[in-house]
Amino acid sequence: MKYGRVDVTAPEQCPPEGRLPDAGPRVPADHLRMVFYRMGLDDKEIVALSGAHTLGRARPDRSGWGKPETEYTKDGPGEPGGQSWTVEWLKFDNSYFKDIKERRDQDLLVLPTDSALFEDSKFKVYAEKYADDQEAFFRDYAEAHAKLSDLGAKFDPPEGFSLEDDDTSTAPADEKKEQTTPTPEPAAAAAAPPPPTSEPEPEPAPAAAPTPEPVAAAVATATADDNNGAAPQPEPFVAAKYSYNKRELSDSMKQKIRAEYEGFGGSPDKPLQSNYFLNIMLVIAGLAFLSSLVMN
Repeated sequence: MKYGRVDVTAPEQCPPEGRLPDAGPRVPADHLRMVFYRMGLDDKEIVALSGAHTLGRARPDRSGWGKPETEYTKDGPGEPGGQSWTVEWLKFDNSYFKDIKERRDQDLLVLPTDSALFEDSKFKVYAEKYADDQEAFFRDYAEAHAKLSDLGAKFDPPEGFSLEDDDTSTAPADEKKEQTTPTPEPAAAAAAPPPPTSEPEPEPAPAAAPTPEPVAAAVATATADDNNGAAPQPEPFVAAKYSYNKRELSDSMKQKIRAEYEGFGGSPDKPLQSNYFLNIMLVIAGLAFLSSLVMN
């Protein structure tokens, strides 16, 4: 992940609608290449990204594709219905490629663009690989997803930044290169080993993946002394401790909430309407009273 993405502030800053690939074009493989090649993605990345269909459902009332309901979607979760590509359509794995290859279950969706992954000779190489090797799929999908996500985005700083377990994590990459190792204390310098000989040094081992910031902070505060010599235990996670202390919603989020609220008849600018049930009861009581007067 690269952080620091700058949000857009107006609709005209967004790409135009209608750039997603069609599900049933005349020549599915050529259509997929036309869409993804334009963005600088290759055949391997096209097949890997197609594997995202391992999650979710299609609904005929929304996209025109899929069954209204299947054995795997009739009970939800969420709104029941639709047709999924996989049996466990909330689990991210490589079952999408396995199911398309085997096609044993008529309750699972296979779009023309899905079939193309095993019908096109160049696509098939990667589709077969991902059906047999889930780790290869995970690795290639992660790289393709990150590449696709960064396309057309602007970052601040321009090169973005990563989240690490030190205080320099938000510094731009160029500034990090310029930062030098702090000078050791005199005692530490005196105890330093002698300079290396002319023998070549062994290559350093690959750096371990950085520890997530909240976990590193929690572990750092728990020492053996705190636990009577026992192994350190991380302190309970408290979300507020790692928040940005923002108590006010952004204007764009307020607009979205307002639009959804007004969509079903509400308005934050209007007072609560009167109790219609109480009004009806009062009208009925009044009519009953008038009727009794007339009858008398």
